[in-house]
Amino acid sequence: MLRVHRTKAQARASYDRMSGSYDLFAGAFEKRLRNLALARMDVAPGETALEIGCGTGHCLQQLAETVGPDGRVYGVDISPGMVAASRKRLARAGLLERVTLYRGDGAGLPLDDGQCDAAFMSFTLELFDTPEIPVVLGEIGRVLKPGGRLGVVSLAREEPLSTMVRVYEWLHQRLPRLIDCRPIYVEQVVAAAGFRIAHSEREGLWGLPARIVVGIARG
Repeated sequence: MLRVHRTKAQARASYDRMSGSYDLFAGAFEKRLRNLALARMDVAPGETALEIGCGTGHCLQQLAETVGPDGRVYGVDISPGMVAASRKRLARAGLLERVTLYRGDGAGLPLDDGQCDAAFMSFTLELFDTPEIPVVLGEIGRVLKPGGRLGVVSLAREEPLSTMVRVYEWLHQRLPRLIDCRPIYVEQVVAAAGFRIAHSEREGLWGLPARIVVGIARG
């Protein structure tokens, strides 16, 4: 997999700038993949769920509606602007009391061991540099209960590489601050972190392969 050369400070600044307009260019197909992944995770009323890279709060709202008044949702994002956008969305929906928001990093989650039934990441895992991916997944494994579910939506790297992926990776290497995501071996990194793969399906996103993976935390 390619490395990530943009710093976290640069990522934070970039997403802060985009926070007010992000929903204008986050396409309907990307939203469809997020909805598919959430459906595959089978989050239930009364559960505790976490989203890393919560962005403008679309999935947080869905999770809060799903877990109901007896459940709890946590959202983490590196960008203060995105956290503010999530807070506004949840407040408009009357769901803010069910959600705790943190401005933070998935490599160091502000949650206790075994606190969550489910965790979700959508086009976020591939933003972390290659050596940090197992750290992030290890943190998720720590905060999940035994048998808890991890849902990941990500650009996927597949062999042999398609022409579209080769072009995209070429652009990523030359414009890392603009094209920040890069395809990763989604199922492999989740399995290597100790999760049992319960579901994996291939989708496409703008001609690039994407994958929805659900992993189960081992006890």
